[in-house]
Amino acid sequence: MALVACQQNKQIDSVKDIIVQPYPKTEKVDQKDDFFGVSVADPYRWLEDDMSEKNKAWVAAENEVTQAYLGQIPFRQAITQRLEKLWNYEKYSAPFIEGDYTYFYKNDGLQNQAVLYRKKGDKGAEEVFLDPNKFSADGTTSLAGINFSKDGSLVAYQISEGGSDWRKVIVLRTADKTVLGDTLIDVKFSELAWRGNEGFYYSSYDKPKSGSALSAMTDQHKLYFHTLNTAQSTDELIFGGEKLPRRYIGAGVTEDQRFLVVTAANTTSGNELYVRDLTNPTAGFVTIVDNFDKNHAILDNDGDRFLIYTELGAPNGKIIETVLVNPKPTEWKDLIPETENVLSPSIGGGKIFASYLKDATSLVKQYDRDGKLEREIALPGVGTASGFGAKKGDKSLYYTFTSYINPGTIYNYDIASGKSDVYKKAEIQFDPTQYESKQIFYTSKDGTKVPMIITYKKGIKLDGTNPTMLYGYGGFNISLTPSFSTANIILLEQGGVYAVANLRGGGEYGENWHVAGTKMNKQNVFDDFIAAGEYLIKEKYTSSERLAIAGGSNGGLLVGACMTQRPELFKVAFPAVGVLDMLRYHKFTAGAGWAFDYGTADDSKEMFEYLYRYSPYHALKANTSYPATMVMTADHDDRVVPAHSFKFAARLQEYNVGTNPVLIRIDTNAGHGAGKSTAMQIAEHADKWAFMFQNMGMTYNEIK
Repeated sequence: MALVACQQNKQIDSVKDIIVQPYPKTEKVDQKDDFFGVSVADPYRWLEDDMSEKNKAWVAAENEVTQAYLGQIPFRQAITQRLEKLWNYEKYSAPFIEGDYTYFYKNDGLQNQAVLYRKKGDKGAEEVFLDPNKFSADGTTSLAGINFSKDGSLVAYQISEGGSDWRKVIVLRTADKTVLGDTLIDVKFSELAWRGNEGFYYSSYDKPKSGSALSAMTDQHKLYFHTLNTAQSTDELIFGGEKLPRRYIGAGVTEDQRFLVVTAANTTSGNELYVRDLTNPTAGFVTIVDNFDKNHAILDNDGDRFLIYTELGAPNGKIIETVLVNPKPTEWKDLIPETENVLSPSIGGGKIFASYLKDATSLVKQYDRDGKLEREIALPGVGTASGFGAKKGDKSLYYTFTSYINPGTIYNYDIASGKSDVYKKAEIQFDPTQYESKQIFYTSKDGTKVPMIITYKKGIKLDGTNPTMLYGYGGFNISLTPSFSTANIILLEQGGVYAVANLRGGGEYGENWHVAGTKMNKQNVFDDFIAAGEYLIKEKYTSSERLAIAGGSNGGLLVGACMTQRPELFKVAFPAVGVLDMLRYHKFTAGAGWAFDYGTADDSKEMFEYLYRYSPYHALKANTSYPATMVMTADHDDRVVPAHSFKFAARLQEYNVGTNPVLIRIDTNAGHGAGKSTAMQIAEHADKWAFMFQNMGMTYNEIK
């Protein structure tokens, strides 16, 4: 691993008085909505119309103010150059075998998108198979999913234009990369599941007939089968639609190609489970689970025997076995019982790999097909191990290990012996031995113990002056586990602190931890995050004048809620692609599916009042001093529509008093985050660190 020669050769001072151009005068309209007899004003409703010229003019005007401010920060360019240097190293994915070829992704350093390479056998020459950098001139069209047929002779891949969740699908013959048939369009939230070489299953919604395709509701998911070399208009509807309306439908085909597996759900938590025997042309679907109460997934099958992951009667997850003749839950038998740690299983080489979360870090055990423990896998340290998937006949697999101070290292794992060997090590200019990452537990408002991992350079003084970034998410059963970020090196090498709190609402301690941060318990998440900030101040890692908070999507809601509830606690706030209008979120794209976590303002008077109380857009108060804020969004975000950020920023600019700037940074030709080009990522991170350091009154020590 190449190490940094940490020579601090120039100190760049901050500018005391950066001129903030006058904010655009945002028009207000007389829009009021009635919720259970309560009239709620929404003066910036017109910003929801992303197709209007007036909206586009507002975006351009706001971006002009933001870029004018950022352009005055004296060290912004130095941070950009430092990030470009740090980012410029070869990045590899773990390899995977399809047919006669081994495939892997590689980015030479500063390429906008990773390139898919392949080689034949172990000694074959490497060749480019698919280069997403050639999809568009500016790198904003990305590879958004790829699936090979069982024999590897065919491949279907998805592309995303401008970061949109709407995808196109292209099919190739892998031998010569010939395009087969027409490009499929308007595919959304879909895997591609091959049935032999005949065709594949995919899911989508009807494209909205009126209004904006980026913000209109998408409510009924439909599962289709596409036969190669036929028109998409003739694709067969397999599941869903008006007769069986479901908001989310996923499909897979078992490795032996015998069964089509379908999951169906109306929210982001809990699903039905169905299978269909593809060897019997007249077979219908067999129902395994007929309700949305818990999460379930088929891992694999041995003939008519199914191995299923389930949370039924097991909030932390377990693996059961059942048979096709009577697969209902009443007949299930435990194969790997629930433990105190959260389970996330995978299959490889005929084995079951049980990946557990132990206080948000990885613990992995290997079992045989009958649930007998074979070994606990010796991991390189405390961090996150991911991968552990392979085909049934494979003798080895690859996994990746990372932490907040260890760049991702790829290991080759021999399934029979349990031995791990380093396959690829990241050659980034970063020396992990100079840094420390430790886990602590702090107490939230109601007495709950919450874990947080704090990372910093060894030897820093805990005197309350360290610039600190506190990051969180807290929702949708998603776990924040240790992972390395090149961008965070900027903060760490300046003597800063990076802290990640594992809040309720996440999945770190299973479904009970998740539910404790949903609906009428959502305030627990904000209390946990606020308590994390208070802990960092109390223990003198930082002070309110040097504390920044950041989060994206549901994490953007987190930041918005906390900065409106405790504006004095934080100096800088970065709500990114956030859900900020909690009274209307469910009226756009797939937002209604988030109701398991949030509830909706239409559910009941009590639910409305709860949402109204913390909804960031509505919680803003006039004549209040808020943290220096840079709201971040993108014009093609069709998951959390940018109207959330537009309306929040407009009202925040109206209400904020004092000297802290309120900016909104709006990426163009970008979406919710996935597929963003390297150039866009570097620019975004440089702007964040520059804005944060400037508003904390810091200098920047340039490092060569």
